[in-house]
Amino acid sequence: MAAAATATFLPPIRTPRPRLAAAVRRPPPIFTGATDAVPPPEDDDSSDDDDGDAAVPRRRSARKDRRRAVRIAWEKLVRWSRSWRRRNRSDVLESTRKVVVLGGGSFGTAMAAHVAAKKDDLEVSMLLRDDLVCRSINHSHINCKYFPEHRLPENIIATTSAADALAGADFCFHAVPVQFSSSFLANISTHVDPKLPFISLSKGLELNTLRTMSKIIPRALGNRRQPFIVLSGPSFAVELMNKLPTAMVVASKDKKLASSVQQLLASPNLRISTSSDVTGVEIAGALKNVLAIAAGIVEGMNLGNNCMAALVAQGCSEIRWLATKMGGKPTTLSGLSGSGDIMLTCFVNLSRNRNVGLRLGSGEKLDQIMGSMNQVAEGVSTAGAVIALAQKYNVKMPVLTAVARIIDNELTPKKAVMELMNLPQVEEV
Repeated sequence: MAAAATATFLPPIRTPRPRLAAAVRRPPPIFTGATDAVPPPEDDDSSDDDDGDAAVPRRRSARKDRRRAVRIAWEKLVRWSRSWRRRNRSDVLESTRKVVVLGGGSFGTAMAAHVAAKKDDLEVSMLLRDDLVCRSINHSHINCKYFPEHRLPENIIATTSAADALAGADFCFHAVPVQFSSSFLANISTHVDPKLPFISLSKGLELNTLRTMSKIIPRALGNRRQPFIVLSGPSFAVELMNKLPTAMVVASKDKKLASSVQQLLASPNLRISTSSDVTGVEIAGALKNVLAIAAGIVEGMNLGNNCMAALVAQGCSEIRWLATKMGGKPTTLSGLSGSGDIMLTCFVNLSRNRNVGLRLGSGEKLDQIMGSMNQVAEGVSTAGAVIALAQKYNVKMPVLTAVARIIDNELTPKKAVMELMNLPQVEEV
């Protein structure tokens, strides 16, 4: 009782009220990222009753300090960028005299136009099969089949002769669809210099062998040491033609070669990152086309945004599981050539593979869809290799396997959705 009585007479402990002025006197935060530049939000006016109008100039001063910190951080970034460019200047473009593009589809044409526009005296030779498109490019400077409204640089020359196209080339862009690449390359192999770097623009898996382009190109050319680079990332050909900002990745086991291709392609409207993870970049680029078909099916069936988000997230996980089992890096799957390319292909109507899925989900038959297209949707062929690849590496891939079954006409889209929704409820991995 004595202790209780004593406690009754103790004076109450008063916690001093924090004042805004103390926060204002702190030095501005050091900018280390987007979130670091923004200090905690200021108290509202109701907390400054004791200060009255004096709080207003203090808040203005805090905002001024915050803007100054962001401006300084941006100026540092710009200075670093300029310094890096000065240190890393290269004569790759200056020393390049000729580039050849194999294939005259939309992306091959866009890449030819991009490179040709960088240097007026650079010869860009396009090897085509279609005489009509050849004449259109050489006489009118347009690709009448894919880009009838875009004028191509005049230093692009089209030919049907492999010998003429490949003679003296410093770099070769391979833009032939995956399923036709082996036979095409075998037919022109005698004209290919063994040291000519091949930059693959083709995404997919060879149906019978499950090979990616990094395996197809050296084998078809009969040269295991043929220099190889894969170019991938979120990029629609028409936006490259329109010079809209784009970012992509070049991947090669040879870091010096990847750097050379980076310098060859980089421009004010095209950012190029480098990677050594050829496997991760190729598998992501191949399987995202299959996932895009699944996304199109969801859209065609009007299953809603919740379903779309869940399906794409699941598909991303499946691609990551397989790629890492094959030796790819998880970080690659979260980068430009992974999630960046997946988002573009799954959510934008310009995607050929997504449009195939959209029409399948709307009830059209695959034969009818494919017969009406003038471009190859690689995901249709690649889907057939998914089951075999999943079995080979012991990876469960329910969404991508369901797409393969729909394409093989073994499952309807509606039945596939029901089966996927009834899979066991498991821990997310």
